[in-house]
Formats: sequence, C-alpha cells, structure tokens
Amino acid sequence: MKGSVVKEVHEQPTDLELARRAAAGDAAAFEEIYRRHFRRVYALCLRMLGNPAEAEDLTQEVFLNLYNKIGTFRGESAFSTWLHRLTVNQVLMHLRRKSTRSEQTTEEGETPVQIVQGTEDPSRMPIIDRIALEKAIAQLPPGYRTVFVLHDIEGYDHDEIARMMGTSSGTSKSQLHKARLKLRNLIRQQAQEATHN
Repeated sequence: MKGSVVKEVHEQPTDLELARRAAAGDAAAFEEIYRRHFRRVYALCLRMLGNPAEAEDLTQEVFLNLYNKIGTFRGESAFSTWLHRLTVNQVLMHLRRKSTRSEQTTEEGETPVQIVQGTEDPSRMPIIDRIALEKAIAQLPPGYRTVFVLHDIEGYDHDEIARMMGTSSGTSKSQLHKARLKLRNLIRQQAQEATHN
C-alpha cells in the first residue's frame, strides 16, 4: 500500500439510528433530525394551514411533540412517513382547537351532502399556474384546505382522511368537491384580475 492514501469514510447515521440515540437523551442526534426534516415539516404545515406564521408555530409544536414521542418510533415504517403522520395529526388537532364551528359543517354552516357523481376526478381540473394554485389554496376555508391538501396533494384516501379528522368519508368527499369548486372560482377571479391590471 505504498503511496496510497487511506480516506476515512464517515457514513451519515440513519434516521432510525438518530431516533434511537435521541430517545436515549442524545441532544445532538435530535438536532440532526431537526435539520434533516424541518423544511419538509414546515412545508406540510404551510400547505395545510396557508399561513406562514401559523405554520412556523406549528412546526415548532410538531418538533416538541416529536421530542416527547421519539421513543415510540419502532422503525416499522420510514421515519419520514412516521413524522409526516405525526405532523398531519398535529395540524388537524390545531385546526380542531382553533375552529369555533363543527368540522362537519360547510363554510355556509350547512351539513354537507354526498359528492355529485363524476366530479371526484382530479384529472378534470384544468392545468393552471402553480403560484395561482398555491395562492388559491391559501384562501380556502381551513376544513376545505385540509381535505384538499390531504387528498389531492398528499394522496390520502377519503376513509383515511375521515379517520384523521373524525368525520365521515362522505363529509371528506363533499368538502373536497366544494374545495375544488371554490378553487376554480378563486383561480378564475385571479385570472380576471390579472387581465384587468
């Protein structure tokens, strides 16, 4: 091995290793988990809440909750999947606490009806500018925004959403349908405002 240079290879610890170390009280391991996952957690909170200040606060709450619960992570799924579920649940609890009316009512205060057959297909939505969509999503009422993000962006099915939100599958379908209609109207308004300016 004359003249060869031996390089030390420092492999990054896995999320599971970090979680186990953090659960044992290793603050540096928890800081690394925070660094790795902060942006993803914040982005999810922001998409669900539509408010940057609230998303920042809730991101901190998620990591406080994670600090207390990290010992319960068993490694049966990817850490990022487990943290995603923890984040969604934290946002839903926040929305329930914040809400002054029942999650099962619409913006108009009515009890939602079943979705109209044939309108649940997201491929029928027009292709639009991503910025306009993000702006429109932020303007949705919290219940509609949550269902839209969970179903159309995060990929949960209506039964999963219903369990997370403590509602029925029909309520989830109805809120998604109404969220899509409202989004279309908001995007049309944005387009009209843009052509008049």
